[in-house]
Amino acid sequence: MKEFNYVIIGGGCAGLSLAYELEINGKLKNKTLAIIETREEYKRDKTWSFWRVFDHNFDDCVIKSWNSFTINTSESFHELNNKKFPYQSIDSGKFYKKINSKLSMNLNISFFKNLNEINSNNSIIFNSVFNGDLDKSALWQHFQGIEIETPKNIFDEEIVNLMDFNCDQKNDVHFFYTLPFSKNKALVETTWLSDLEEHSLMDYDLQLENYIKNNLGIKNYKINFTEKGAIPLFYPIIKNENKIINIGSAGGMTRLSTGYTFLNIQEHCKYIVKNIDKIDEVKLFSLGKKYQFLDKVFLRVLKKNPEKMPEIFFNMFKASSNTIIKFLSNKSNLIEDINIISKMPKLIFLKALFN
Repeated sequence: MKEFNYVIIGGGCAGLSLAYELEINGKLKNKTLAIIETREEYKRDKTWSFWRVFDHNFDDCVIKSWNSFTINTSESFHELNNKKFPYQSIDSGKFYKKINSKLSMNLNISFFKNLNEINSNNSIIFNSVFNGDLDKSALWQHFQGIEIETPKNIFDEEIVNLMDFNCDQKNDVHFFYTLPFSKNKALVETTWLSDLEEHSLMDYDLQLENYIKNNLGIKNYKINFTEKGAIPLFYPIIKNENKIINIGSAGGMTRLSTGYTFLNIQEHCKYIVKNIDKIDEVKLFSLGKKYQFLDKVFLRVLKKNPEKMPEIFFNMFKASSNTIIKFLSNKSNLIEDINIISKMPKLIFLKALFN
């Protein structure tokens, strides 16, 4: 069996981002790379969104950018504006096509369905796949979104409705999310923060149908695209082995309090490529102990006090747009952290802190 210098397990967002970063920086001119991916074909299956707090390689894959976003509960509404850090959405179909077109030009890069098809004994392995079953009783962000198209212009295409808590919470945390790509096309998503054992929360089709009809007031539309997913809001226990580097969510690149992952993956890939020649010697890349600690406390509050979370999220967004965006994107300073923390209800957070 053929040997490879590098092996990437999982050809999704993290695996392909790393392969692309290696390729465009000339790291695969004299090195070989095997990508292990089981899917038969690449097609649009996800929409990745984030605040653009630093440059990335995929501006040509952006569906749309916004400078305004809202959050609302059944009682309150708040809008924020920010031209410095636009909110962007990536079309995964364009992302896959861009990267695979580039990779196909390098004969040193090969795709395989299974790891046992190659000899990886002497390879540096980058793993983006969770091994084993994850705890379904823990906290997850699970969701389903549909891109809908209407015959008439309905949406305000300049404003993202980031979190709409005006919906049935069912003793968990539930909100809807609307990304208007144009005046008659938008991605509408139902999102839960809960465990995965309560199947009554997963009638996503009905939730979306009722929300679009009753909250958005839309009776006539067609569905262009559906996506579904579940993101663990905990760090799975992963054994760190010699010459195996975990990437993507498996490498801790998901911000647990938000589920945001895409830009963290890009930053991690740049770090790996910069240090690829001494990758066994440099320290592991992480989002930072500060955010891990703050997220741990926040999620403890969320799990114990789900009924209070709409108000907590709403109050958090009363900070300045720069502050909240930088905090949610792992780029905040101490003063900005304190500003966010000051918006939180003191007693229940202190209880969570010392629990």
